[in-house]
Amino acid sequence: MPQKAFTFIFYFFFCFFVFFFITSCESISPKREITREQLLSEAPVLTPEQFLKFTSIEEGFELQLVASEPQLSTPIAMVFDHNNRIWAVEMEGYMPNAEGDGEEIPNGKVVILADENNDGIYENRKMFLDSLIMPRALALVDDGILIVEPPYLWFYEIKDDKPYNKLLIDSQYTEGGNVEAQANGLFRAMDNWIYSGGSSKRYRKQDNVWLTEQTHLRGQWGITQDDFGRLYYNNNSQNLLGDFFLPSFGRNNPNVAKVTGYNERIVSDNRTYPSRPTPGVNRGYLGTVLDDSLRLKSFTAACGPVIYRSNLFEKEYYQNAFVAEPAANLIKRNILNFKNNHVEGMQAYEGKEFISSDDERFRPVNLYNGPEGALYIVDMYRGIIQHKLFLTKYLKDEIAKRKLDSPLNCGRIYKVVPKGFTGKVQKLPTDPVKLVKLLKSDNSWEREKAQQLLVDRNSREVIDILKGNLVNYESFSEFIHSLWTLEGLKALTPIDVMRLLNNANLGVKIQALGVMHAVVEKDNHTQFALQMQKLMVDSTLAPYVAFQLHLIDEYNSRLAKELRFQLIELYPKSNTIADAILSNLHHKENYFANELTKRAIDKESAIHIRTGEVLSSIKDQMENRDSKELQKKYGRGISIFKSTCQPCHGADGNGIASLAPPLNQSEWVTGDKDKLIAIVLYGLSGPIMVHNKLYQTPEISGEMPGIVNNPDLVETDLALLLSYIRKNWNNRASEVSRDEIIKIKNRFEGRQTPFTAKELNSW
Repeated sequence: MPQKAFTFIFYFFFCFFVFFFITSCESISPKREITREQLLSEAPVLTPEQFLKFTSIEEGFELQLVASEPQLSTPIAMVFDHNNRIWAVEMEGYMPNAEGDGEEIPNGKVVILADENNDGIYENRKMFLDSLIMPRALALVDDGILIVEPPYLWFYEIKDDKPYNKLLIDSQYTEGGNVEAQANGLFRAMDNWIYSGGSSKRYRKQDNVWLTEQTHLRGQWGITQDDFGRLYYNNNSQNLLGDFFLPSFGRNNPNVAKVTGYNERIVSDNRTYPSRPTPGVNRGYLGTVLDDSLRLKSFTAACGPVIYRSNLFEKEYYQNAFVAEPAANLIKRNILNFKNNHVEGMQAYEGKEFISSDDERFRPVNLYNGPEGALYIVDMYRGIIQHKLFLTKYLKDEIAKRKLDSPLNCGRIYKVVPKGFTGKVQKLPTDPVKLVKLLKSDNSWEREKAQQLLVDRNSREVIDILKGNLVNYESFSEFIHSLWTLEGLKALTPIDVMRLLNNANLGVKIQALGVMHAVVEKDNHTQFALQMQKLMVDSTLAPYVAFQLHLIDEYNSRLAKELRFQLIELYPKSNTIADAILSNLHHKENYFANELTKRAIDKESAIHIRTGEVLSSIKDQMENRDSKELQKKYGRGISIFKSTCQPCHGADGNGIASLAPPLNQSEWVTGDKDKLIAIVLYGLSGPIMVHNKLYQTPEISGEMPGIVNNPDLVETDLALLLSYIRKNWNNRASEVSRDEIIKIKNRFEGRQTPFTAKELNSW
C-alpha cells in the first residue's frame, strides 16, 4: 500500500475515534470524582454508577441498572416478550440540537435486549428494525409487533427475530408535527383491546383482521391500568387522570364530548419536590414556575404513569400510581383509594419524592411493571426534552450554559427493587395449562402476559379450565383474567354471563356487564334486559346498565327506551347516568329530547340539562361552514392547528378537560386581533374567562405556551392559522394579516413572559 494512502487511512480512523470518544456517553470517566456543585452547575454526563450516587430513593428500596449505552440509546418505550427479553424503541432523532435540525433523519430503531446469564443486566443487543423516523411506541401481538412511525401504525410479522410482511394498520394513527402531542403507548388492556395515550382510537387483531374503533381521548404520554381493568394516564400538567369505568363504555356518541367518569382527575395535587434546583425548564423565568430555591413547583412534563401491581414490594405499595417527571428528574408515588365507581388519590409524601436525582440528564419517560415484580424505568438520559415547537429563548440559554445539547447516544433502563434484592427473572412456561395457573399470580405482569399468550395462541384446549375459574377462583385477579381470556378466545356463552350477573359479588357483576357484548343476541336479549332491570336498582351497577343498553336497543328499541326512562326516574340528578344514556344515542338526540318533553321529565333533571347541551353542540357543528372551503383557503394554517392547537383545544375547538378552554365562540378568538396574536406568540398564564365561565387550574393547564421562538413558523403561517380559527366552527371574525402579526412582534420584541388575562384586558 502506498505510504500516502496508509497515512490518509490512519489519519481518518484516528479522527473518527477521537470524535467518537469526545461525543460518547463514556466521555466521563468513572474514576473522575464529581462534586454535587459541579453536577448542578455543569450537568456533566454521568456513568450509571455515578448517577446512582447522586440519586435518592425511598428507604428500603434500591435502583439496579438493567441496560445502558452502548447497548441502548435514547429509549422512550419498551415491552417484555415471553422470554423476558426487552424490545425497546430508540428515538435518536428527537431534538438533535436546540433548533431541532435533523429530526427527519431516519435513525430511529427497535432493538431487542437480552440477559444471557440472568444476572439482571441486559448486555446483548440485537437490531430488529432501523431507519425509522421518530418511532414512539410498540406492542407485541400474536407472532408480530405493532410499531408507531408517525403518522403510521405498522404491523410486522416476526420470524427469527427479523421483521417481514409489513402491513399498514392505520395511515393516520397520529396527526400533526407536534412530537410531544402525538399518540403513543399501544397498551394491551385487560379487555383485549389496544389503547393509546393521546388518541381516541383503539385496535384489536381478530383472526387475521385488524379492527379499529373510536374510544375516549386519553392523556398525553403513557397509559396503564389497575386490577379492575380501568385505564389511567395524564397530561404534562396533571399528576394522574383516569377512568372510573371499564374502557369500552360510553364511546358510541361523538356528540357527547366529555362523558362523566372518563378523563377524571384522580390525583389533583400536582406539586413536585425536586432534590436539586431545576432552572432548565421551559418557563423557569416565571415566578409561578420555580420556588425561591429554583425548584419546579408543580408538574410540567408529567408522563409515563404505571399502577404498580406486584407483591415484590410491601402491600402498602400495591396499586400505587407512580408518575415520571423528567423535567424535574424525579418519580412520584401516589396512593389510590378505590370506592365503588370512584377512584381518588393523594401524594404519598409532602416535601419529598419516591425517587429524585441531582442529575439533570435523568429523564424518566416511561414506567412499567416487570416480570419479577420490579418497577422498571425507561430513562431517555437526554439534555433536551422540550420540543422546538414551544422552546423558549430562556431554555435555549440554559441548554447552552450547561451544554445539554450533547451527547445524543446515551440511554438507560433501571429497575426499582427492595434493598438487597437478588431474585432472578423466571421465564414463562409454554404449556397452556401452566399459563392458566399464572392468571392468579401475585404479579400483574405474569397475569397479563399469560392472558395475552393464551389469546394470541388461540389456546382453546384450556377453555374448560378457564370456565371453572369463573366459579371457583382463588382471587379476583384469577377470575377477571379468566373471564377476559375467554372473551378473547370467543368462548363465552350466554349461560356463562347470565350466571355471573346473578353472582353475589359486585365486582363479578360489573365484569359480567362488561363482557355482555360477546353474548347478547336476538334470541336472548329479552332475558338480559330483564336481568339488567334488576341490577339497575343498585347505584353502583346502574351506570354500567345505562352504558350497555345499546346492546338491547339493537334488537328491541322499545324495551331499551323503557329501561332508559326507569333509570332516569331512579337517578334524576345523576350526570353519570345522563351521560351514559346519551353516549348510546348518536343521531337519536332530537328524538330523545322530544321523548323527555312528552313524558314531562323535570327540566332541572340531569338528563334534561345534558341533552340540551348536546343538542346545542350539534347545532353548532351543523352551522359550521364548509370545511373544504376552509381547507382550500387555510391549508397550511390547518396543518399548524392540528399539530400545535388541536391536542389541547380539540378538533371541534370546544376545549379538552384538564388541558385548555374552548376556541369555538371564544371572545378571545373572535375579538381584538391584537390580543389573540399576542396570546399565540407569547402565551397566556393564569385563569381566563370564556363564555362567562372562569377556567383555571386544575380544570385546565395553568399556562398556554407561546410559539414566537419557533423558527419553523413564519408570519404568513401564523396569519393562516389565526384566520382559520377565527373563521372555523361558529366563529365568524375577520382574517388576520401578516402585517398585523409583525406589528405585535415589533411592539413586544424581546418579550419572553406570557401575558395574563388581566394584562390583556388593560389594553
